[in-house]
Amino acid sequence: MLVEDALRGVEVVRGLDGPVVDVGSGNGSPGIPLAVSLPDREVTLLESNRRKAEFLERAGQELANVRVVWGRAEEQEESFGVALAKALAPPPVALEWLLPLVVEGGAAVLWLASSVDLDELSRVSEQLGGSALEERNGLAVARKIAPTPAGFPRRPGMARKRPLSSSQ
Repeated sequence: MLVEDALRGVEVVRGLDGPVVDVGSGNGSPGIPLAVSLPDREVTLLESNRRKAEFLERAGQELANVRVVWGRAEEQEESFGVALAKALAPPPVALEWLLPLVVEGGAAVLWLASSVDLDELSRVSEQLGGSALEERNGLAVARKIAPTPAGFPRRPGMARKRPLSSSQ
């Protein structure tokens, strides 16, 4: 089931350019199934937990297009064409971690629960240089249409402590 759920993102990611980062990779899903399905794309598995990052290094060692980075999204300086998150954090928090990692013209992709308010999430996206969200097969896609404003990403822990909302 995990693999099938991860593979819902194949067509969305295929339609976007550039390297991919799976933020909060944990058990390797969706990053590893997507890397297998898209062998021509570089996939970075970003994980803040050292033990999980070590597991991901072992799990991904057979895949030439996978690399693992141990660290937090807020501390990354690299840019990607696509940033993914599945079950990472509440959607506004996850989006705040993803969009600063994406180059203009790229996109952030979130696996969503049916209860998510897409209008609210679109307003958060717009605060971070993203477009209104498009829903595709249970995934929210926020295209990066402008630079991320100064002050983002906020320091580690702030997105979870004080999530962005439409009132800002």
